[in-house]
Amino acid sequence: MNDLAADDDAEAAVPAAPSFREAVRLWAKIGLLSFGGPAGQIALMHKELVEERRWIGEQRFLHALNYCMLLPGPEAQQLAVYIGWLLHRTAGGLVAGILFVLPGALVMLGLSSFYMLYNDAPVIEALFFGVKAAVLAVVVEAVIRIGKRALKNRAMVAIAVAAFLAIYVVKLPFPLIILLAGLTGWVGNRLVPGLFSGSAHGKDTKQDSRGVVDLMFERGELGHTRPTKWHAPRTIAIWLPIWLGPVALIAAMGGPASVWTQLGSFFSVMAVVTFGGAYAVLAYVAQAAVSSFGWLAPGEMVDGLGLAETTPGPLILVLQFVGFVAAYRHAGALSPLLAGSLGSLLTLWVTFVPCFFWIFLGAPYIEQLRQNKALSAALGAITAAVVGVVMNLALWFALHVVFGTVRSVGVGMEIPVLASLDWRAALLSLAAMVAMLRLKVGMLPTLVASALAGLALQAL
Repeated sequence: MNDLAADDDAEAAVPAAPSFREAVRLWAKIGLLSFGGPAGQIALMHKELVEERRWIGEQRFLHALNYCMLLPGPEAQQLAVYIGWLLHRTAGGLVAGILFVLPGALVMLGLSSFYMLYNDAPVIEALFFGVKAAVLAVVVEAVIRIGKRALKNRAMVAIAVAAFLAIYVVKLPFPLIILLAGLTGWVGNRLVPGLFSGSAHGKDTKQDSRGVVDLMFERGELGHTRPTKWHAPRTIAIWLPIWLGPVALIAAMGGPASVWTQLGSFFSVMAVVTFGGAYAVLAYVAQAAVSSFGWLAPGEMVDGLGLAETTPGPLILVLQFVGFVAAYRHAGALSPLLAGSLGSLLTLWVTFVPCFFWIFLGAPYIEQLRQNKALSAALGAITAAVVGVVMNLALWFALHVVFGTVRSVGVGMEIPVLASLDWRAALLSLAAMVAMLRLKVGMLPTLVASALAGLALQAL
């Protein structure tokens, strides 16, 4: 009787289901305040949705996050789409995902325009000199943060080291590394379950608390979460043309050599293989944008990440900067600013439309697979591999920020020319790391302080 009474009290404490208007207001708030990369964004959503409003329970929130971690693309934005979909069907998912991205995309468009117009000015050049040093500290901090969460035993450490060597020394393609890691986790769960069971997010969590969504499930009010035989074909028939239709049209009009075709095609592929979030894929994108297409110089990719770090929304908005700069420099008959804006919009489209597709296609099936140990094991191994990939990104940034010249050896492994060491960049990077890792200074204050320090060093 006491247990029944406790359950009744817990259910009574859960608020009523939010209206669509209430959800729109909350998603707008989250979109405006979602600074700090995926960890900060997920923490913000947990605080607002689980702790304060109790719209979703702890374990269902983590289950949704685990699925989003397995997907290509920004997991925080996809988590917003997932929970928006749970609460208010497709319209709720669309509003949640769009509002999560829109504020940051508008800010990034303005910053990209400013950068291309004024980046040659000595003052702006000095500010970005400092920002690059802070970005290196941010990436190192990301390696440590993800590593603490993912590397729980020797097997996970081995996967991380193997991933680092595979991408840095052997130059294996990033998608292949992620695929091999997922298979390792899947098989390892069957052979040695003690090493591979559990996910990066599902272990050691506090006791579950039910929310609005959980009670709606129990009352049978969420029929849209149960997949029908027509769900997958219908979703594919709707969303694939929405995603790839504009890309095909642009390719037909501009031809394969057009910068628009290259942007649409390249970032459509990125939308399929960007497992592990922006940090994991940036080295791959940087290599293609700098070496293969010639859209950016190496230092400009670091500048773009610095801009993305200062905006709300997913860090993968740095791809918007790449699209803007590429189109700006290949404007043809258009004005550079208009071309850059259109390139920015195209990159946003092919980067984020697939995020809605993955959620609307897979979420109903994932809701039927809660507590699946094989999926959790694959997630844990992928997250461990991401640590190694982000270590490669940190090394890539360090080489291009601290040294003026690098050279390739072997199959493409880069090593620095020691005589080209820039002591100012090394000093600023070390100070930014001490501030973030030792003194626990926040990311935005560190970026601002590093930019001002870069200005002072240039003046001296």
